Amino acid sequence: MRGVVSLYLPSWPVDRLRRRLGAAAPPPEVPLALVGSDGRRRVVLATNAAGRALGLRPGLPAAQAQALVPGLAVFAAAPAEDAAGLARLAAWAQRRYAPVVAPDLPDGLVLDVTGAAHLHGGEHALLLDLVGRLASVQVEARAAMAPTWGAAHALARWSAVSPLVVDAAELVAALGPLPLAALRLDAPTLAGLRQLGLDTIGDLEAQPRAPLALRFGPTPGRRLDQAFGRLPEPITPVVVPDLLRAERAFAEPISAPETLARAIGLLAEMLAQALEAQGLGARRLDLLFHRVDGRVEAVRVGTAQPVREPRRVARLLTDRLERVDPGLGVERMTLVAPGTEPLGWRPALTALGEAPEADVAALVDTLANRLGAQRLYRLAAVESDTPERSVRRVAPLAAPTAGRWEPGWPRPARLLAQPEPVDTMALLPDHPPVHFTWRGVRRRVARADGPERIYGEWVRSNAELWAVRDYFVMEDEAGQRFWLFRAGDGRDPATGSQRWFLHGLFA
Repeated sequence: MRGVVSLYLPSWPVDRLRRRLGAAAPPPEVPLALVGSDGRRRVVLATNAAGRALGLRPGLPAAQAQALVPGLAVFAAAPAEDAAGLARLAAWAQRRYAPVVAPDLPDGLVLDVTGAAHLHGGEHALLLDLVGRLASVQVEARAAMAPTWGAAHALARWSAVSPLVVDAAELVAALGPLPLAALRLDAPTLAGLRQLGLDTIGDLEAQPRAPLALRFGPTPGRRLDQAFGRLPEPITPVVVPDLLRAERAFAEPISAPETLARAIGLLAEMLAQALEAQGLGARRLDLLFHRVDGRVEAVRVGTAQPVREPRRVARLLTDRLERVDPGLGVERMTLVAPGTEPLGWRPALTALGEAPEADVAALVDTLANRLGAQRLYRLAAVESDTPERSVRRVAPLAAPTAGRWEPGWPRPARLLAQPEPVDTMALLPDHPPVHFTWRGVRRRVARADGPERIYGEWVRSNAELWAVRDYFVMEDEAGQRFWLFRAGDGRDPATGSQRWFLHGLFA
């Protein structure tokens, strides 16, 4: 599914002003308005939440706004600087989130994250990270993701939920109740449609096209078709001049996979030369396919370590070629490195002539770009006696950690996410169970070892002050080994519930 994100910044001019003024900015509870020229009139162009709560709206005459709200803080608007700020924000978003990003003037961005969301943990995780990072620098933001630019734009501005992800099957139900203003129609067209009793997108979608086109022209129908994906709406990505890039134009449009793959190899060699000249390696790569119909298809891949080897870069990009729709043909391809790091020369052999250790970075990159980077990790030890807290996830190629598990105590190969209760029969508090029932299967214990007593970590919570667990390694008659514990010492109810749980499985 194509994924287009609309980022709506309802207070962008005000937020930018506050960041520029710093400590000199008025408190958030003080009504604030940015005033500029609209022809010969001076009108309110933007206001903060406190001003909106008191009835201030863009387009209101400045004199009327000051009469309506005594003590209104008035500043001069700077639309050109706001637009330049959006362009800089688009460049930042392109480096971090998606290869195709463009300003959506006057108050937002549009991002085509197709093929890039997996690098951020999925669509929801990407939107949460985007909105959260802006909130951390005091920029109010709302975001929505949909299959089309028009739908995402409408949902980001008019839906009650943010962030929001809507797929193609939910598009009609999501857009139908929204007001007509969500379609980006001009004021006279909106007024005329309301006179006909049409208030929502669903109302307009149900009308025959010919009478509407005769009275209002083709714009309402075109906006509907763009929102529902019946007409394309190309996104022209912002161009960041300081990014390393390689570009290749074709005399005739190409579309065959093998031809695209050859072009990728040539672009990888061109980019590798540019990276080597500056002593850099790529950590993130964007491949843009400029189609003859104006649409830009894009592929983004990430790497665990800086790379510039052409064959490795080409292989990573070619693996994702099946996600690209060339349409009627690709007339130009661009390979960009939005994320780079220093990469020095590496010898093929060690100082003593031995072969170097096997480099698994290429395998990690291939798996991460196929499965998602968040699904690839290794485990590292954490200083904790509680088993579920004694391990954490780290990046596959992260540096070795100082922590080590105690080698003298057996630990299962598989630790369950949550201990699962079992039914048991134990003869004495310090004896292992004679049998136990787990997931409906009764298992008779042939041999066991334990107990290993683990105390609660009282520094974390008062509930663990007297908590005790007694762990046993048990083997059933079929030879399978399990890791069970009793919550409590078998005598004092304050130490635990005295129930038995299965916590892990041995290989």
